[in-house]
Amino acid sequence: MSSKLKHISTHLKRGFTLIELLVVTGIIIIVSAAILADSGRLGGQFILDNFAYDMALTLREAQQYGISVQNFGGNFNVAYGVHFDSSNNVNYVLFADALTPNGLYDTGEIVQSYTITRGFRITAICATPYGNSSVENCGLTSLDILFKRPEPDALISMNGNSCVLAASNCQASARVVLTAPRGNTKSVIIPASGQMSVQ
Repeated sequence: MSSKLKHISTHLKRGFTLIELLVVTGIIIIVSAAILADSGRLGGQFILDNFAYDMALTLREAQQYGISVQNFGGNFNVAYGVHFDSSNNVNYVLFADALTPNGLYDTGEIVQSYTITRGFRITAICATPYGNSSVENCGLTSLDILFKRPEPDALISMNGNSCVLAASNCQASARVVLTAPRGNTKSVIIPASGQMSVQ
């Protein structure tokens, strides 16, 4: 065998050295860790978005029930709403204002209860009064958003003061703030016009 052919044969049998293999493995581990860390943050944001849109859909469902003829306990002339309570920051309630038509959630009026899971929670319940849109009160103990036929408008009551019984108690808009375990926030905005949005 000629020396040139022997040299080519020996050169072809060489593979990766241990150092080359360790460097490539290290690069793969670093890139994978960066991708996984970012996907956890991104996944948390998607879950937060889903909870916010679920809440907005519940409000839209209450609006649809309120302006249509939805039966509740044999009564077809019922207003529907959503109740938020600051003492229970992982639950909110879709209710039918049937037992005491006051625009507020009362025991026995529940249509469905919703639970926020995975460490996500409601961190603020806010309302803005009519006439002063720059003042938002976020220290509310409760918030009731009611929809009553024939209007698609929202009747917004705060802290147990009924907007249905006294128009002076009605609020111009409401905002519910959802927070993820990592601190990201999303707001569900409910103006009195009934045009809900998520920001």
